[in-house]
Amino acid sequence: MVTCHLKYLIDPYQVPAFEAYGKLWIDLVNRMGGTHHGYFLPSEGANNVAYALFSFPSLAAYEQYRQASETDPECIAAFALATEQRFILSYERSFLRPVFSA
Repeated sequence: MVTCHLKYLIDPYQVPAFEAYGKLWIDLVNRMGGTHHGYFLPSEGANNVAYALFSFPSLAAYEQYRQASETDPECIAAFALATEQRFILSYERSFLRPVFSA
């Protein structure tokens, strides 16, 4: 299993728009074979940092998802929303290997 960790720098005046965007991607990732663990929005502290975590069975499965998202109409619409509204200023993506209790 591989978990994708996304750290976003967002426009603090557009948190509701980013939240709506996140809700779209939760359903999209789950529909496309992943397990979304949610978006984590600013509450206390920095008002412009948000996170997301989602997992796929393997890095190969993640890559299949990435390719499929480029032609999926709902994914294309979600990408366009972020581009048009500009609530994401930048993001960093890293991959983690989860550890669970025995």
